Amino acid sequence: MVEAIKTAIKLGYYHLDTAEVYNTEPELGVAIKESGVPRENLFVTTKVHTKINDIPNAVDASLKKLQLEYVDLYLIHAPFFANSDADLQRAWAEMESVKKSGKARSIGVSNYLQPHLEATLKTATVPPSINQIEYHPYLQHGDLISFQQANLDIALAAYAPLIPVTKGKPGPCDVFLENLAKKYHVSEGEIALRWAIDQGIPAITTSGKEERLRDYLRAMTFKLTPQEVKNISEAGAEKHFRGYWKWEFPADDRS
Repeated sequence: MVEAIKTAIKLGYYHLDTAEVYNTEPELGVAIKESGVPRENLFVTTKVHTKINDIPNAVDASLKKLQLEYVDLYLIHAPFFANSDADLQRAWAEMESVKKSGKARSIGVSNYLQPHLEATLKTATVPPSINQIEYHPYLQHGDLISFQQANLDIALAAYAPLIPVTKGKPGPCDVFLENLAKKYHVSEGEIALRWAIDQGIPAITTSGKEERLRDYLRAMTFKLTPQEVKNISEAGAEKHFRGYWKWEFPADDRS
């Protein structure tokens, strides 16, 4: 794990995303130390989940594992711990205290839907900077994207953007991804990454293989046309597939 992370940093991956529940914070900390890259050049994200009822101590535990004085972005991993709006608001108040302490340069959320965001914003003094969600052609979240973009100063980031070429195969996007991969002389995975990026949504993915890490960088060398993005979106809407947190939703829930 440490060597894989060091390889990613060497290739130019400077946004490093981890989480309390991934159990990779210690390895990431070692890799950062051994990479030789100045800390200020890296953007480190981690998330709180299991220790959600004590966020100040949770961030201290994560920083100790990471061997860092601060993280660039600290996220609430998911809203499903909450039984009420008050639970969401209490957790966000503790996140604001983490930011105020300097232990996180920025704070945000992950896997939040519109009701979670609305409840949080009712009492927030600092709004979440970002909402990191599972986002790909087979999970487009209905009105959530347009709601955030139109009404909130909250950025979006997409995790699991490769679902259509991994867990989501076979599916209605296959022919589009295959043809576009041939057109641009790249992999289908790179087309899936561009689908998010060309909507202005940063894509977060993972790999321990150097060759694949190099391939993903190639996704920054071309762009899909608006029509190609639309074609993939329309094909993706024909299928519903949720890769993560599926136990929290009815099988046909596309929110």
